[in-house]
Amino acid sequence: MSTFTPAPSAAPLIKQVAAQARMEARLMLRNGEQLLLAIVIPVIVLVGGVLGAERLGLDLDGHRPVDVLAPGVLALAVMSTAFTSIAIATGFERRYGVIKRLGASPLPRSGLLIGKVLALLNVVALQLVVLVVVGLLLDWRPSLDHPLLSVAATALAVAAGTWAFASLGLFVAGVLRAEATLALANLVYLLLMAGGGVVLPTSSYGAASGVIGFLPSAALGDAMRAALVDARLDGTALVILVVWGVLGTFLTARTFRWE
Repeated sequence: MSTFTPAPSAAPLIKQVAAQARMEARLMLRNGEQLLLAIVIPVIVLVGGVLGAERLGLDLDGHRPVDVLAPGVLALAVMSTAFTSIAIATGFERRYGVIKRLGASPLPRSGLLIGKVLALLNVVALQLVVLVVVGLLLDWRPSLDHPLLSVAATALAVAAGTWAFASLGLFVAGVLRAEATLALANLVYLLLMAGGGVVLPTSSYGAASGVIGFLPSAALGDAMRAALVDARLDGTALVILVVWGVLGTFLTARTFRWE
């Protein structure tokens, strides 16, 4: 007669990370403020910007306003979720002790951060689908000269932009109090949306374009416009995003506090 011997153990790391990512994604989508930043504001900016630009007869580098603004708003959506949403959510998780308790679970801390990033990518994918549909309804016609190149360049821009902004968002959330993170993340979001070269081309900012071009917001916007307007890969913009991603990752690894 065999004897049953309990052998409790943690689930494989991949399953733990996947479960954490699903939970993080559900929490993001259930939060009204997160949805406002992730979907509602970008949609308003896209619709209002296109209608306003057409009414004023603006000519953006010889392109129709919707063809220039749609890629910029896609970049804005990535920035809003990857930076603002993750910074605010993580900051309040630290305040209420959620991060500390998760850090004591079988899920390693690196797995927790990976789960956050995977959840972030899921939400970003949903954002992009919604905004592409809205853009097409506004008669957006992305460049189809080299469709495979456009898709590859867009994917690289989204991946690099998500990395850069997520690492910076985690850095802010890891060193500031929750209230300070909330204020700073929203302030940075508004400033970059208005003057960071994300929605409008960097060339629209005149003499300041040289400086603005080195911001991660401008680099992401330029990379998206290059992919979807000109059907090309903007290597310079991608390098700038990678540099910001490396910098943000380094700062987060050195300064992130779990309590």
